[in-house]
Amino acid sequence: MKVRTRFAPSPTGYMHVGNLRTALYAYLLARKTGGSFILRIEDTDRERYVPGAEQIIYSTLKEAGLNWDEGPDVGGPFGPYVQSQRQSSYMQRALELVEKGEAYYCFCTKQELEQRLVKQQFQETVTRYDGHCRELTPDEVRQKLDSGCPFVIRQKMPREGTTTFHDLVYGDIAVDNSELEDQILIKSDGMPTYNFANVVDDHDMAINCVIRGNEYLSSTPKYNLLYEAFGWEVPQYIHCPQVMKDAHRKLSKRYGDASYKDFVDKGYLPAAIINYLALTGWSPGGEREIFTLEELCQVFDVSGISKSPAIFDYDKLRYINAEHIRALPPEEFQRLATPYIQSATSRRDIDLAVLCEAMQPRCEILSDIPPKLAFLDRVQDYELDLYSNRKMKTSPETAKQALALAMPVLEQLERWDRDSIHDALFQLIEQNQLKNGFLLWPLRVALSGMPTTPGGGIELAAVLGREDTLARLRAALERLEEQEQ
Repeated sequence: MKVRTRFAPSPTGYMHVGNLRTALYAYLLARKTGGSFILRIEDTDRERYVPGAEQIIYSTLKEAGLNWDEGPDVGGPFGPYVQSQRQSSYMQRALELVEKGEAYYCFCTKQELEQRLVKQQFQETVTRYDGHCRELTPDEVRQKLDSGCPFVIRQKMPREGTTTFHDLVYGDIAVDNSELEDQILIKSDGMPTYNFANVVDDHDMAINCVIRGNEYLSSTPKYNLLYEAFGWEVPQYIHCPQVMKDAHRKLSKRYGDASYKDFVDKGYLPAAIINYLALTGWSPGGEREIFTLEELCQVFDVSGISKSPAIFDYDKLRYINAEHIRALPPEEFQRLATPYIQSATSRRDIDLAVLCEAMQPRCEILSDIPPKLAFLDRVQDYELDLYSNRKMKTSPETAKQALALAMPVLEQLERWDRDSIHDALFQLIEQNQLKNGFLLWPLRVALSGMPTTPGGGIELAAVLGREDTLARLRAALERLEEQEQ
């Protein structure tokens, strides 16, 4: 069977990471099986509709590498792929169910429904629609329609027996039909409900594998009864565990939890976000955790999806992002890092290639870069005790000796680049039988005034350039000499 999966988001704002994970699993299954991945925009909830949100959906999926085979912008044999453009088909389908006796007109007003609800609450019975219009005669229905009474169309649920469906993650699930409410299919404004439209669209678009969050498990019996009422083949179901903020709260964009764009803006790589989301509720087996999207397509298997909720682990995302950064080609890291570097300094004379080469192994997220570069515009204020390093066996006194040795060597360099600086200083170290740290630690402190830097003293000197490096070393020596006096 050729698998046809779909991602059907609502255009209600930035894409939540849980929604992106659903899209990812649908995409991976389609690619793993040689099937098709379809994008459909479900925009029937006009109250929550956000103008421009469709473009956010498109750009997010494309940036993440989840390219679709059919959709609103690329077309396909089952279009249109936007629900608001399929309006006429939903009413036709609903009327078809009315003719079959599987659905009915409901003329109950909002006030009547509220009164019955209060009565049910008072009687401590199940609070749901009581089927008041379910048994209206054809003549009664025609009379109300002819008089222009507003109506909705409800699904006629069976009152006895059970409805069972199979989920590839949770197995067989059975629900007593007596617990199912006669859900609304067509609202009073003529718009379909989500529960109805997504079933019609999935059938019309030949979707045979539905992947979604497990919050829809309770609605799936209603969907199956719709499929059966139409005489349609039921698709396979894969319900994924929720992505949780902690043990008790799920992530939600309604409550300000991070969206995909938030993470990108903070300096996380799309490839790393996708890698992490794949592992949030799914395991490939084994110890490996770092994957490209192409590799995920090869190893993805539904059997690895967990039934348990997945806690969003920011530390693990950061770790995975760091691994992806380290795996970047140097020129790609420099391209990505340059805007962050330029936001940290007004200087444009620094050696970006050397700076980026030094930072790449030490960078976990791109937004870490600016705070590490405070030294570029000026040496940071520091106490002379910073020269003291037990591991390097240095002190302000030894720092003065080391910098005094280094100054003339650096002043006499004909070429100013990292290799030349490295060779000259290591020759000095060898000639004077010094420990590397004895010379290089004071050099780092003098050039930056910081205990940690993106690279050692040699890299800093190459990045800052000859003039700035020598000026900073002279200033450092003056401070050290003043301290002795």
